[in-house]
Amino acid sequence: MIINTFKQRLRSGQAQIGLWLGLANPYCAELAANAGFDWLLIDGEHAPNDLRSLLGQLQAVAPYASQPVIRPVIGDTALIKQVLDIGVQTLLVPMVESAEQARELVRATRYPPFGVRGVGSALARASRWNTVPGYLDQADEQMCLLVQIENREGLANLDAIAAVEGVDGVFIGPADLSAAMGHRGNPGHPEVQAAIEDAIARIQRAGKAAGILSADEKLARRYLELGAAFVAVGVDTTVLMRGLQGLAATFKNTPLPTSGSSVY
Repeated sequence: MIINTFKQRLRSGQAQIGLWLGLANPYCAELAANAGFDWLLIDGEHAPNDLRSLLGQLQAVAPYASQPVIRPVIGDTALIKQVLDIGVQTLLVPMVESAEQARELVRATRYPPFGVRGVGSALARASRWNTVPGYLDQADEQMCLLVQIENREGLANLDAIAAVEGVDGVFIGPADLSAAMGHRGNPGHPEVQAAIEDAIARIQRAGKAAGILSADEKLARRYLELGAAFVAVGVDTTVLMRGLQGLAATFKNTPLPTSGSSVY
């Protein structure tokens, strides 16, 4: 059985540092895996990924210690079935707003009789095409479900969502949350930061792992100090763009563009 070491480390309380991947390319994903991040978020919500490009990136990072996390475009049961069958063990599902929605997501990641995941392991990379002994009996235990809270409704229902059995972690989406709170493009606003810090504390009180994304080093370190267990500290597109802008500015003797206060 392929052990989900990301889930193991969450349970141990060990903080994990990650990178967001939006370039939608296996070669770029392998570069990030080789850099030494603990986890890599392969984004299917805002990046131009489909099932085949997700598969290519999973295969590219497989030889490395970095653990892949997939964010599907939506928490749809049929889509989750496909994503799990190509070998994903950790899902980050966006826009979770209620405990009932979280429970349905848990069911989508479990085989019957505990869930509704379709049994097609003979066709699945996840089971190595039925060559992993006992896969169907062991797969559920290796599933790691992270739900993303990113609006006022999600915050209001956070305690109930975090209490759902089978939810392993709660990820706070600062970009959408700041927009929902009336501070679009300004996740560093004191009101937004107060809500984030309160959410991290509530998630921990529920006994679940808290996660977040921030390319602002000061904020990222602050979240780690508060006990966030999985923190993404950058986005590959932003790292590349800033490097390219810096190189161009150096030789053209032009000032670097300002990047604003985005979490990316």
